[in-house]
Amino acid sequence: MRLSEVTFTDAQPIDGYGPGFFRVGGEVAKAPVCVHPGGTFDWGGYEDTASLLTLKDEIDVLFIGTGAETAHVPTAFREAIEAAGIGVEPMNSPAAARTYNVLVSEGRRVAAALLGV
Repeated sequence: MRLSEVTFTDAQPIDGYGPGFFRVGGEVAKAPVCVHPGGTFDWGGYEDTASLLTLKDEIDVLFIGTGAETAHVPTAFREAIEAAGIGVEPMNSPAAARTYNVLVSEGRRVAAALLGV
């Protein structure tokens, strides 16, 4: 088996997580947080679609980390994001972080909005 080191260009990877935080590019970010190739910002949870919509020209898919367990996202939240042309993929937060890392390392236009675990 051949292993390759993952290379991140300008994007910061999600290095780890714990109760109420994520470590992004070596820096601790309090959850909820949104991580995208251009940086990291505080996210206000499902009521805060406005901050996520600022990414509409930068991303194609938004992974929603729903916490420790996978859960449905509110319908109004999903509809607002999808109306802007962004796909919404809910999954538990650890899976969302891993998926974000893999796809951003491939240069994909993705972001992860993560609730704490």
